[in-house]
Amino acid sequence: MKHRTSRAVTALTIATALLLAGCGSSSDDDATATPSATDAATDVPTPTAEDIAALDAVTVTGDAGSEPTLEFTAPLTVSAPTVRVLDEGTGEDMTETSLASMHSVVYNAGDGSVVDSSWAEPAAPEWDLATDFSGVPALQEALVGKKVGTRILFAQTATDGTTYLYVFDSVSVRDTPTRADGEAVAPAEGLPTVTLDDTGKPSIEIPEGYTAPADLVVQPLIKGTGPVVEAGQNVQVQYSGWKVSDGEQFDSSWENGSPFVVNNLGSGAVIAGWDQGLVGQTVGSQVLLVIPKSLAYEGSQNDLADEDLVFVVDILRAG
Repeated sequence: MKHRTSRAVTALTIATALLLAGCGSSSDDDATATPSATDAATDVPTPTAEDIAALDAVTVTGDAGSEPTLEFTAPLTVSAPTVRVLDEGTGEDMTETSLASMHSVVYNAGDGSVVDSSWAEPAAPEWDLATDFSGVPALQEALVGKKVGTRILFAQTATDGTTYLYVFDSVSVRDTPTRADGEAVAPAEGLPTVTLDDTGKPSIEIPEGYTAPADLVVQPLIKGTGPVVEAGQNVQVQYSGWKVSDGEQFDSSWENGSPFVVNNLGSGAVIAGWDQGLVGQTVGSQVLLVIPKSLAYEGSQNDLADEDLVFVVDILRAG
């Protein structure tokens, strides 16, 4: 993913924390068979009439595609994430799987100062609508279904009480990959064998008598040419998982109908085998993970608590 201005991302991240309050580990009572180890709060506040009026009072000058100037009476506050569409685009549609090249400017609505602007950089940053805005449902909903050329004014209040104003201009769009794309890697002998169908969906054959080693096995099957995945990133993947004991598939994003997003990889949001096995891989890669139960669900109430697991993970995006 292209570099995004750090202060703009920080402001969005801080504000997003308001929407994620209440997240906590579910290692003691998680009965699902997904790699997720946390449950996010879903009770998101909706804007009031006062919030909408506050955003309507903001004057935005400058044509879509050029850097805007915001005029408003500070301090401006909103009680919930609030969106105002300033210009409707006429270009290609932005979908849930879109990678949208977007310019943005960020204002501190408390004092009227400019926090950051991507127009100072030579190219528009690229945002993954599914990954980068997954924790900001109001903004994600406002962008998905719109067309390139759309300009949106967005307001959100951070946990420290500071309200930020953003203008997003969509410049271009392309789709997120749905499968790994790179050079095939010959796996070590004796590991479970992976076969892909025409869509990239994996199936697996576990050798008779196979037992998972005590340590995590990380075997790249396809080496992608994208950037290295780092701890702390949001990572979008396709995955399937099987039990080593009997080869039964227990979960798959391919079957669920959409890729899975790991927020803040390395933080314990997913099982330890994923946190350890995916960091350091490259975007576009497919990785076979053989995960001992000590790095999976051991010690929890999950149905897989006593199981060693095998995953095939396609790394689609990271940022």
